[in-house]
Amino acid sequence: MSETPINRAVWSARDIRETTRRLASVREAALSGEPPPDGPSDAPRQVISESWLRALGSGVDPERDSQQRLLSVAELEHRRHNSQLTTVLPVLYDGLLSASDAAQQIMVVTDADGRVLWREGCAPVRRMADRLGFDKGADWTEGVVGTNAIGTALVARRPVLVHSAEHFVRAHHQWTCAAAPLHDPGDGRLLGTVDISGPAHTFHPTTLPLVSAVARLAEGELRTRHQQSLERLRSSAAPLLARIGGRALAVDPHGWVAGVTGMTPTDRVALPKAPEAGPLWLPRYGMCTLEPLPGGWLIRVGRQEPAAGPSRVLLDVSGRDGASITVTGPVGGWSHELTPRHAELLFVLATRPEGRSAAELAQDLFGDGGRTVTVRAELSRLRRHLAGLLAHRPYRFADGVQVELRLPATPVQLLPQSTAPAIAAARRG
Repeated sequence: MSETPINRAVWSARDIRETTRRLASVREAALSGEPPPDGPSDAPRQVISESWLRALGSGVDPERDSQQRLLSVAELEHRRHNSQLTTVLPVLYDGLLSASDAAQQIMVVTDADGRVLWREGCAPVRRMADRLGFDKGADWTEGVVGTNAIGTALVARRPVLVHSAEHFVRAHHQWTCAAAPLHDPGDGRLLGTVDISGPAHTFHPTTLPLVSAVARLAEGELRTRHQQSLERLRSSAAPLLARIGGRALAVDPHGWVAGVTGMTPTDRVALPKAPEAGPLWLPRYGMCTLEPLPGGWLIRVGRQEPAAGPSRVLLDVSGRDGASITVTGPVGGWSHELTPRHAELLFVLATRPEGRSAAELAQDLFGDGGRTVTVRAELSRLRRHLAGLLAHRPYRFADGVQVELRLPATPVQLLPQSTAPAIAAARRG
């Protein structure tokens, strides 16, 4: 539909009405297997026609909304916490939220599965979206809701605009949306999408270029953060690598290499999805041994000694200005400064070697056993720095890890800024 206002710089109200009418006619013809009403020049755009065919093949009803099964609160929080997009939300909000709100639209961020993780913007439009099931936790893939900017961008792997009756499901014809995919700059992996949606009559054709530009800014921010994390890992790993006599690598949790010794440098190591400290066979390197580092792993190539794991952990909560953890292994040690919440968690685990459930830790920290989502999220963050040192089911220090607790001179000085019930009880002795 090369002559429609979709490709114009400015839309008038008349343009929008005329385009909506023509798109509806084109859709009806396509779904009934008839040629476009005004001939080949009025055929739908290729990205739309291909999406319509996929929706038909998936059994989506073009005349009826699907019943959405939203994610549970716990699953939504889990996905948010584990999404790399969490770190670039400020970039997305700064670039799009004020513009979308002023234009009576909403901004949506999804994960790679098409699940809505965040939704912000104009309150009346959010209520309109609610009636379509377009809420946090909803599945907005083509196989569930048919052609739409989010689901179609996930398939096409490029920015997509879907206007009015280009949507497969009739109830969505009142909407226009523009979405751009977001990728991991390191390996190209699809992370999700960012989308602007709203009533068709409020939409402006510059929205898609804007969404695309902000998506590129967010990917640039991810690239910068990745390089910064590798630099931090490189700094902490350098003393250890200098003391190792054999071959070794320091890698981040995704296998990106921050430093090597005794071998030719490489960019990345193929790690399993959830590596653990100890012996591990790796492609290209054979049998190796993994030791945790703050923000990654030390891989010792060709070493399988059981003693390779961390032998001692010192949790220092003796100071008034902060807490730290020091890990001593066969080739040396490293330290990591703890956030106040992580200091509380590790103190509880150090004093309860038998372990604690998420509900028990929620009671220890907040006096509310129902706050398990927050506890699991904090422990997940903590395990990024202390991989291999912590076990779960129940949460505890891993078997074989020797834990030493360094306390203040008097109990009343223990983590003085903390209001956690478990810390308050420890101060009382």
